[in-house]
Amino acid sequence: MAETTPVAGKPQYGLATVVGFAVFFIIGLITVSKDPLIPHLKGIFQLNYFQSNLIPFMFFLAYPIMGLPSARAISRFGYQGGMVLGLAVTGLGALLFVPSAIAASYGMLLVALFILASGITLLQVAINPYVASLGTPEHASSRLNLGQAINSVATTVGPLLASVLILSVAPATAEEIAKHGADWLQNYRTQILSSIKLPYTVVAVVVFLLAFLISRLKLPTLSIEKTDKTPEPPLSAVFGYRHAVLGAVGIFMYVGAEVAIGGNLYKFMTLPEIGISSDQAAARLVSLYWMGAMIGRFIGSAVLRKVNPAKALMTVSLAAILAVAVGMFTTGPVAMWTLIAVGLFNAIMFPTIFALGIAGMGSLTGKTSALISMAIVGGALVPIALGAVADIPSVGLQKAFFVAAICYAYIAYYGASGYKPLKTVVPIAS
Repeated sequence: MAETTPVAGKPQYGLATVVGFAVFFIIGLITVSKDPLIPHLKGIFQLNYFQSNLIPFMFFLAYPIMGLPSARAISRFGYQGGMVLGLAVTGLGALLFVPSAIAASYGMLLVALFILASGITLLQVAINPYVASLGTPEHASSRLNLGQAINSVATTVGPLLASVLILSVAPATAEEIAKHGADWLQNYRTQILSSIKLPYTVVAVVVFLLAFLISRLKLPTLSIEKTDKTPEPPLSAVFGYRHAVLGAVGIFMYVGAEVAIGGNLYKFMTLPEIGISSDQAAARLVSLYWMGAMIGRFIGSAVLRKVNPAKALMTVSLAAILAVAVGMFTTGPVAMWTLIAVGLFNAIMFPTIFALGIAGMGSLTGKTSALISMAIVGGALVPIALGAVADIPSVGLQKAFFVAAICYAYIAYYGASGYKPLKTVVPIAS
């Protein structure tokens, strides 16, 4: 990873870091705001499971589609300009929820969600390499872990805020809709769609204000930013750097495994062999999985200032494999708590893989960040793979977690040797 430009001055890193952490928080808060929508929209629009799951799918789809355009935007406007543009697009997506709710159109809501996610994609491509480069390269993983910890705080409180501010009523079941009839369904639809408009308007205003504030600040320009008028290198140039490409695969595996486990943990806990019969108890226990990631990232931010990031990545990946294996082949509290513990082992994976993947990429850092961010689509595809395996009668949900174990095995390999660059550092544009 390239050093930062000396002219910027080290004292300015404090302000830049605060801005970066604010963006991390916004990314987390908005990312999870979509989750409470799923059961409600399923009811009011009479959706099947496939249709209702288009919500997370459309969100993750933005990463591979918008990753390369995001890199081009950052190349043109710089990392600060990229953050401003990303926030503006995010705010536009949030604002479009209002006419979508007024029109009571599921299709319009999906379009608004995709635009919202496109802004988040641009923010991801900009903020990770920017924060990673605000200081010495050896502490890049530590800085990103702290940023991701703040992101995790947002993903922890976000669902609580969404449930209170956006959707304060319980989702309607198919039985309730059939029992009460069309008039009741229309009233329920009006109530839910009305509850969406104000909160997403507030989100749009806050995001637009943050974009304006960042646009007025004088943040340090980093040496990884392209400042001349030479032709922009193509994304294919990144494929000549093994550690960057393998890092993108690592992000695909990590996000996929994390989402696959988190999304199926509730069903896992309520299996007869695990024994959690209360829905409320299962929901509280699932929250511990995500809380573990939050706590682990704060701890990891301190630990990674003293421990080699690659070795730490390999260690936690092996621990995750062991925990998943125990969850697969035991029952009761032992199986439950070991799978919950995977959240703690997940904590440092994303920021550490990201930092190792962009290390030494110089003027290709933006393109590398785009490629790695595009790999977040693993959060849409790996859960589908795990679900397909779980549907096989001879396998079932508990044994299907071996899909996640395969993902962690790859990440362990990346931490052991895949992260090592085999080529010289890309020259920095001058």
